[in-house]
Amino acid sequence: MPDPQSLYEWEPKGLAVVDMALAQESAGLVMLYHFDGYIDAGETGEQIVDGLLETLPHQVVARFDHDRLVDYRARRPLLTFRRDRWTSFEAPALEVRVVQDATGAPFLLLSGPEPDVEWERFAAAVEQIVERLGVRLAVNFHGIPMGVPHTRPVGITPHGNRTDLMPGHRSPFDEAQVPGSAEALVEYRLMESGHDVLGVATHVPHYVARSAYPDAALTALEAITAATGLVLPALAHTLRTEAHRTQTEIDRQIGQGDEELVSLVEGLEHQYDAVAGSETRGNLVAEPVDLPSADEIGREFERFLAEREGEG
Repeated sequence: MPDPQSLYEWEPKGLAVVDMALAQESAGLVMLYHFDGYIDAGETGEQIVDGLLETLPHQVVARFDHDRLVDYRARRPLLTFRRDRWTSFEAPALEVRVVQDATGAPFLLLSGPEPDVEWERFAAAVEQIVERLGVRLAVNFHGIPMGVPHTRPVGITPHGNRTDLMPGHRSPFDEAQVPGSAEALVEYRLMESGHDVLGVATHVPHYVARSAYPDAALTALEAITAATGLVLPALAHTLRTEAHRTQTEIDRQIGQGDEELVSLVEGLEHQYDAVAGSETRGNLVAEPVDLPSADEIGREFERFLAEREGEG
């Protein structure tokens, strides 16, 4: 494999900031990462990344070569045309940034479009960056469409080799094969190399999975801050406000919807309550309910991806 470092270049000023932080943070830094373009029901990861960059000071540390990693014909970047000429080009940006939380504590954020090609070399490049920047814990986050109601708390499936940082949560299934992603491959390769990784997948009601669902983003953010110690109150407040507004709007639309939609939500509520009750009693079969199989979960992912590609 050619040198993975050919895929990215360092930004000297940002790198100097990280090195200064490492001199004070002997335990290492946390790195959050999320890529656009794969499963992200409810725009969970997108809301967190956008919110972090809008509310916190940040500086670029490393830039990936988007010309090599992004298929422009699959995700065409925007150009602006004014009167008689092109005036601007929005190039994709896949970057590592150093960000400061509300207390001034530094952490890293890797975000941008999911690479379309060279996943293995990209994963190796991320590993190089993790080692060079002294990352102690890498955390990824996104939403997955599930058969759950919006009227109940958002569930979480933790994954990686540091799920101990999220006590009280477990996976709802034992095994499933789903379409792969660069985000998942990075997690897999980092774990293979002995690095600590935590994944946070929030359960988004499938009937709102294609719209922004702030409840899922807020739940993921709260899990991230609990696991890492980062302090992010401004973003949490924004998401909490948006979550309340969105829940009110969903209830209004369902109230004006047909009986089939109301019955769907009520059925999901009964299923959720039955599972939650049996878990409380320590007996998952106390009340039989129809749970999605691994194949059904895989098909739901594929349908969600196909709908996204069709919209694009």
